Amino acid sequence: MTGSPDKPNRCKIEADSDDIYGMKKISALTTQLTDAIRACEEKKADDLTVLQMDKNSGAFTDYFVICSGTNPRQIQAISDEVELRLKRAGTYPNNIEGYKQAEWILLDYVDFVVHIFSAAARNYYDLERLWRTAKKLEPADLVAKPRRRTPAKKAAVRKRAG
Repeated sequence: MTGSPDKPNRCKIEADSDDIYGMKKISALTTQLTDAIRACEEKKADDLTVLQMDKNSGAFTDYFVICSGTNPRQIQAISDEVELRLKRAGTYPNNIEGYKQAEWILLDYVDFVVHIFSAAARNYYDLERLWRTAKKLEPADLVAKPRRRTPAKKAAVRKRAG
């Protein structure tokens, strides 16, 4: 049964909202987190941590990706790589803060926030302690390992006696 112009088709709307808020969103978020983590790892970020925020904590996001760099140039390079990888996938930051100072760069992607610290700033702000109710995840848990291709079974070749 199709909906009339006065009464839209409810099933269609419900199906669309499932696509937006269901598994597709979770899958897209996991892919975005994976891209951000790989970018941090590629630029040799130190002490990479992922926090899954508790729903009851009042946090404004679902995940924090936290890492450190050894100098301002590396901190900016990590930020640039995260931004570049996610832009290639069509995801743009809502806000970027602290880039020029490069002590603490914050990339806000709404569903997750990437924090890139200098060692001194990370020790001072200690986000892991501040958000201690968050579940600490290992980056390897989120980053899907590339599948190894299993070699195809070779077809037995029969030689004809001839």
